Amino acid sequence: MDLSLFYFANDSGIAEDDRYRLLLEGARFADENGLHAVWTPERHFHPFGGTYPNPSVTSAAIAAITERVQIRAGSVVAPLHHPLRIAEEWSVVDNISNGRVGVSFASGWHATDFALNPSAYADRRTDLFERVEQVRTLWRGEPIEVADGKGNPTKVQSYPPPVQDELPIWISSVGDIETFRSAGRIGAGVLTHLLGQSTEQLATKIAAYREAAAESGRPGWQGHVVVMLHTFLGEDTEAVREVVKPSLTEYMRSSLGLILGADLSTDALEPDEIEMLVERAFDQYYDNIGLLGSVGKGAQVVGRLTELGVDEIACLIDFGLPTDEVLAGLAYLKQLNLLTLPGQ
Repeated sequence: MDLSLFYFANDSGIAEDDRYRLLLEGARFADENGLHAVWTPERHFHPFGGTYPNPSVTSAAIAAITERVQIRAGSVVAPLHHPLRIAEEWSVVDNISNGRVGVSFASGWHATDFALNPSAYADRRTDLFERVEQVRTLWRGEPIEVADGKGNPTKVQSYPPPVQDELPIWISSVGDIETFRSAGRIGAGVLTHLLGQSTEQLATKIAAYREAAAESGRPGWQGHVVVMLHTFLGEDTEAVREVVKPSLTEYMRSSLGLILGADLSTDALEPDEIEMLVERAFDQYYDNIGLLGSVGKGAQVVGRLTELGVDEIACLIDFGLPTDEVLAGLAYLKQLNLLTLPGQ
């Protein structure tokens, strides 16, 4: 099992002079201590995740200060962007990093995000896979046909050429089994999470994904499944519960506001309904889903996910705890990573 870092901050409580310190210092830690990758997302127009509107920009910053860790988008919302732009930006990062980039592509879900490209919203799911193939074509140095400013058809290819011959690709899915199958068929990995799906449901989807991957025409390739988990480890499981509860419940409250499309101070839900949802979500996540608690508890979570067929855990570390506290806690994640190495 590979362990990586994943970022998706709620920006509303971050000091302006501290906004990207955890990202950069965490990336250095990952690079120096054997963690596998660093993932940054694409989010727009809301404090929840809004620290990261462009993963190619944050990835370029990570590439410039690291030497070995893989650098990935989790995710690029493909229908919002022209495939030429995606290929160009990520090829630059591939060059800066000397061939360490990978991209998980998403269809997008929040209608407001499509202010960047309103006409793409209706067909976003179909558009996703078309744009993935166009980016792959460009990445290989082949041209695609587009219309120029005068409406004339023309063929163009993107520059600079990347370092990697093939771009490592994942498809982001919140749990739709057909998305898992489609990812397998095109030879892409899957990036998912356990919010809204049980481990039993995930196991079924992974089995369907592996079957599709085996039929993809890539001999020996069985796919790659990444699961994002909120992560904070320490000496004692119950002590960690008290440490993370205020920040994680507030993070969940902010997430709920984005999903509902409303400020939770309005009449969207009654205050006691909000608190009941958040409390229930925290207990469920802490006890059964997150990588939260002692290193020993974390090892049990890793073991369960390994049995399900998960290849990598993307550890979401920026859910509101103070930066220094999160950075100090990475020492325990390093311990867990050593336990997951072959032969340990």
